[in-house]
Amino acid sequence: MATLNINGKVHDVQVEADTPLLWVIREQIGLTGTKYGCGVAQCGACSVHINGEVQRSCSIPVSTVKPGDKIVTIEGLSADSSHPVQRAWAAVDVPQCGYCQSGQIMAAAALLAKKPKPTDKDIDEAMTNICRCGTYQRIRAAVHVAAGTAKGDGSIIHMMGDAAGVDASVASVDQPSHI
Repeated sequence: MATLNINGKVHDVQVEADTPLLWVIREQIGLTGTKYGCGVAQCGACSVHINGEVQRSCSIPVSTVKPGDKIVTIEGLSADSSHPVQRAWAAVDVPQCGYCQSGQIMAAAALLAKKPKPTDKDIDEAMTNICRCGTYQRIRAAVHVAAGTAKGDGSIIHMMGDAAGVDASVASVDQPSHI
């Protein structure tokens, strides 16, 4: 049995020790926002936060997660999609097919928690998730909008005028304490 703290709620689950955390989150707990993409920790669709660090849950055996570890999924980032990154994603219209976006958002939220005003280089280095639709420019733009640094400098933001009408409140990085 494993005891997991997911989105602030403690769950006791009966699973094999080598079961990937992703499958526990999706199949045992029923939180399906975290996606399966590759199964080898390369694409990032399965990204969650563990103790504030972005991790790829498809390659983490549940036995390595301690009961005190705090796991946050896309559902736990914000119950009503009001997290600054989620709001920026919608304002910039980042998703195309949308499959990778929960992982992208989790990676962006972790980046902004560590580096509230990232440069394009910081974003490119931190955002290693794969997007098959190629929305990388919009992803970078949305991270800048969430950070309040939407001013251009090589990104598509300068082509968007006022960042698609995003007001300044979207650009605040009021990170919840569980991130």
